Amino acid sequence: MEFEILTLFPRLVAGPLEESILGKAVERGHISVRVRDIRDHAIGKHRVTDDTPYGGGAGMVMKPEPLVSAIEAAREAMGGPSRVVLMDPQGRRFTQAVARELHRAERLVLVCGRYEGYDERIRAFVDDEISIGDFVLTGGELAALSVVDATARLVPGVLGNEESAGFESFEEGLLEYPQYTRPPEFRGMTVPEILLSGDHAKIARWRRQQALLRTKERRPDLFAQLELGEKDRKLLENA
Repeated sequence: MEFEILTLFPRLVAGPLEESILGKAVERGHISVRVRDIRDHAIGKHRVTDDTPYGGGAGMVMKPEPLVSAIEAAREAMGGPSRVVLMDPQGRRFTQAVARELHRAERLVLVCGRYEGYDERIRAFVDDEISIGDFVLTGGELAALSVVDATARLVPGVLGNEESAGFESFEEGLLEYPQYTRPPEFRGMTVPEILLSGDHAKIARWRRQQALLRTKERRPDLFAQLELGEKDRKLLENA
């Protein structure tokens, strides 16, 4: 899978892309991530990428010419059909389902905003607009990295354990069940006996039950969207 991140501050995203799972995925060729400096597409000696808003108001607005030029150059560099995503608080909410959708696109161009936002005409040159939540960041770089991380881990070979991606929060509309590791007792808190039993069928039922209970208690909005089968209803009744 290919990613290209368009930003005014390349160093903000370069570091995380070299570390841990993402760094290893790049090194092994499972994904490629390029970072493009939007300033390289600005006109003039001072490479200006922002200007004051028409109509007045606080702050600066990102100009359309350098951003659109960067988008077009990124599309061309991809060497195949790509999906351009504007990181924007007005976009649709990023979820695990959206991550799976973007993963199917295979080639993503992620556009990072700054200042008070984009010139509205930029939206005509993108395919999608995504927000990672109802809060304000100083720029779109952290949001873009979140999209890369969540999407890249769905690529075969990126995770060390290929089963990992299928048993985590939100994959089935559920929060993940509780996890434990050694030691079996820590400051008076013990690991549930069933996890030490070696009975894999019982462990699987317990984990499913705990995932249902945890979702019901902590994310009733997610729980309300579930279509529970008879087995899940019995697990809840016997909790």
